[in-house]
Amino acid sequence: MTSEEIRGRFLKFFEKRGHKIIPSASLVPENDPSSLFITAGMQPLVPYLLGQEHPLGKRLVDAQKCVRTGDIEDVGDNRHLTFFEMLGNWSLGDYFKKEAIRWSFEFITSKEEGLGLDPSRLYITVFKGENGIPRDEESINEWREVLNENNLSNGVAGDDEMVADNIRIIPLGTKDNFWIAGSTGPCGGDTEMFYDTRPELGKPVGRFSDLVDSYRFVEIWYDVFIEFNKTEQGAFEPLTQKNVDTGMGLERTTAAVNGKDTVFDTDLFVNLINETSKLSNDTKSQRIIADHFRTAVFMISDGVAPSNTGRGYVLRRLLRRALLKVDSKNIDNPQITAFVKSVVSKYSGLYDLESKVIDIIKTIDTELIKFEETLKQGLKEFEKTIIEYAYIASNTSEVPIIRNGMTYAPNQTGYKEAITLPGTVIFDLYQTYGFPIEIIAEIAKERGINVDTPGFEEKLKQHQELSRTSSVGMFKGGLANTSEQTIKLHTAHHLLLAALQEVLGKEVKQKGSNITEERLRMDFSFPRKLTSDELRIVENIVNRRIEEDLTVLRKEMPRIEAETIGAEMEFGAKYPDIVSLYFIEDKDGNIISKEFCGGPHVEKTSDLSSLSETDGKLKGNFKIIKEEAVSAGTRRIKATLG
Repeated sequence: MTSEEIRGRFLKFFEKRGHKIIPSASLVPENDPSSLFITAGMQPLVPYLLGQEHPLGKRLVDAQKCVRTGDIEDVGDNRHLTFFEMLGNWSLGDYFKKEAIRWSFEFITSKEEGLGLDPSRLYITVFKGENGIPRDEESINEWREVLNENNLSNGVAGDDEMVADNIRIIPLGTKDNFWIAGSTGPCGGDTEMFYDTRPELGKPVGRFSDLVDSYRFVEIWYDVFIEFNKTEQGAFEPLTQKNVDTGMGLERTTAAVNGKDTVFDTDLFVNLINETSKLSNDTKSQRIIADHFRTAVFMISDGVAPSNTGRGYVLRRLLRRALLKVDSKNIDNPQITAFVKSVVSKYSGLYDLESKVIDIIKTIDTELIKFEETLKQGLKEFEKTIIEYAYIASNTSEVPIIRNGMTYAPNQTGYKEAITLPGTVIFDLYQTYGFPIEIIAEIAKERGINVDTPGFEEKLKQHQELSRTSSVGMFKGGLANTSEQTIKLHTAHHLLLAALQEVLGKEVKQKGSNITEERLRMDFSFPRKLTSDELRIVENIVNRRIEEDLTVLRKEMPRIEAETIGAEMEFGAKYPDIVSLYFIEDKDGNIISKEFCGGPHVEKTSDLSSLSETDGKLKGNFKIIKEEAVSAGTRRIKATLG
């Protein structure tokens, strides 16, 4: 069964059961400063999980693009990836545990409508209860009924978590079976389904975690029962609306259904691996190159450009890490083109990659050329550094050695201790040759050398160059669960885009945003630096709109109608048939802003103002604090509400 068939069957199965199919959101979160990328299917739906009404109803199903780099060191094994598709079905205050569990089992095992997997090879985990939340007896009882109806053993493991005899249900703690996409927000216990990949070895026996770590058990599905909201104070408050969030990783499931040992043996990767095998003889390196290039294609298609901060840094890190796995440390344009076209053809018609092929190839080619120019020289310097510190570590003289302001005492026992590269040395390599710390550490590890990571980070902080490198951010529930000030800045963000278009022209389009409690940030398409007069005029327009006390309205309408009236869209995003729009009208009824947006916003623009101390009138306090380039053709503005 191909990945296309599995994805299609999943969507059709739940559509038949009353779920509306919604498109994937962009990999770049909308107005969420706490997460670099969408890391889970629930992220784009948080406002609806917290109670906002979804335009398409209470039952939804989708295939969501996701990126996670927290396990980047594991990429190349049989299952870890940086980009993946999460298939999910959703109940927003509708059905709950009973229906979710039964439909999960039915889809996994049904030969007619589902995957047709052998039910005797399924093992189930549930939440055992912790942090004042009781054990999920309802899910345990429902699973026991389902398993019994299908003539399967339904024993429940004890605290030892051992699988043996008739044990098929294993209660686990918060670390394994309680889901929250960060430190706060919607959350709840979950139940997960694992598939025995090696039944020929006989009945599984042993501690559950050992069976997972040995890759005998592979997770293929989870059902999260979202019934709490975790507050900043750590309390778990019951939600008035109980939700179901299910997920099935397409890549792992495709491997399990087809009896493949790894995700890289599936149709999702076979052509790409064929291309990467031309660049490296090492199997793991081939997989890393394939994974990182696939992820880069999707990142760039959603507007991410290589840079030294934030999302751009993650993209740069992936491309450079891929290049280091190439035997010749060189990838030419025809090879890049072959990689990109291999990915694009696999997802034809799904994620609108075709129209962006030229831009994707150019972005990757330019980035790799830059890195190749310094890589060879940098690697030589790295080897020289290793030799020097190997000499220090093996110093048997009576004279101390001084390097980079540090004194190394004589080692009378000879070279027996591990070599450690100081943080200052690592920083010099990073600053001069563009080697990310992860890459330096990886190369050093291959040679049995330690690196002083804390020392490097301290040096980096001193130079104010430390940047976030993980896509697994602290997701706090999106704007629906953030402060009043953030919501105000969200509305100011809409006013800013309208003002930019008024001053610079309608060709200005938003290409990214980031909003914190302190400031807003907008990336937009424009070919040059704005003049001081243009910035002043934009700022004045926003403040005038604030002082005019204009109404902010939310409307729902068919997507086609919204496109016809020219509503502004998020760059690279897909939208459902029914969409949410926010309008801001002036006193004469003229629409000055109309954007596709899930909200929330203030009700009137005057909510963004303050009272003037001189005349007691409303005063706009919008202030542009910085305007700069992001990449060719893309500018960035940062602004505040004083």
